[in-house]
Amino acid sequence: MKKVTAMRSAGVQSAIGVASFVLVSAMGLAQDYPSITLKNRHIITKIYLPDAQKGFYKGTRFDWSGVVAKLSADGKVYHDQWFDRIDPNGADFIYDGSEIVNGPASAIMGLPEEFNGDTNVALGYAEAPVGGTFIKIGVGVLRKSDKPKYDHYEHYEIIDSGKRTAKFTKSSVTFTQELLDKSSGYGYLYTKTIRLVPDKPQLVMEHTFKNIGTKDITSRVYDHNFLTLNHLPPGPDFAIKLPFAITPKRAPNEALGFVQGNEIHYKKELTGEDNFAVVIDGYSPDKASDYDILIENKKENARFRVQGDKPLNSIMLWSMRRTISMEPYIRFSVKPGEQTEWTYNYTYGSADK
Repeated sequence: MKKVTAMRSAGVQSAIGVASFVLVSAMGLAQDYPSITLKNRHIITKIYLPDAQKGFYKGTRFDWSGVVAKLSADGKVYHDQWFDRIDPNGADFIYDGSEIVNGPASAIMGLPEEFNGDTNVALGYAEAPVGGTFIKIGVGVLRKSDKPKYDHYEHYEIIDSGKRTAKFTKSSVTFTQELLDKSSGYGYLYTKTIRLVPDKPQLVMEHTFKNIGTKDITSRVYDHNFLTLNHLPPGPDFAIKLPFAITPKRAPNEALGFVQGNEIHYKKELTGEDNFAVVIDGYSPDKASDYDILIENKKENARFRVQGDKPLNSIMLWSMRRTISMEPYIRFSVKPGEQTEWTYNYTYGSADK
């Protein structure tokens, strides 16, 4: 990868903690938030860079690497900001009149990932004493609050976000984070590459995760996949399709939508505080081919498809008037010295193809 410019800062003190960040380029830094733009013949996407002082996302829920601020493909907008403003004292999100207001934890868009353990608890939280440290993968070493239960909407003090690097070309960016917390025994080297496939409306997201600590690491990770197709509300023009017969784990709100075979449909356009969710079963825990999600809107002649190369651990739909989010989870377990890899393939295109 071509290096344009290099800069380094270590031990930078900020309101959220200490970070060490290496940025290999100066492109995009004239923006309000540090960012880069990737392009090919079909796709243009703006990606925010992790930065403890100036970065867009400073929450402690999602991975800081590769926040897709906006993505357009062949003239259609697929990912963009879906909330109006951020309340620094908020938790998840609230409706405030006509506005949607997010807390720092959920103030994110695009294709963000969140890492949690098998029981949706960050690494080492249960074992850490109050004031001790635990790990949130993709974020850093955090300080445990006085609350006995981990809450991913809470903003935890960041003690160390490790050593971060970012290297990129015109059509790709690779982020790394190296983090070691000797007090808890957890540590990892995490690499995430986002690249556009030449001459195709495709984006590939590749991951490598190596355990450099002294304890086994078991985690689940999902991508929230905030789809904001041309800023249209979810409604009957949208169809969500999976490669298996869908069995909802609980009955969805039948006034808003329904499941039919391997598809999910909306009965009405979501408005106001409508919230349509489906916790999905029916997939095989051993088949990576079941990680294949297709969302179509034939009126807009647009489709969004995401395929993963690991079996699903769980999957759900969450949607409201500004976004459709399919949330597929995978699970991994790595012993000290070992590593694992996984990849997501995103395809944007016409519904009639």
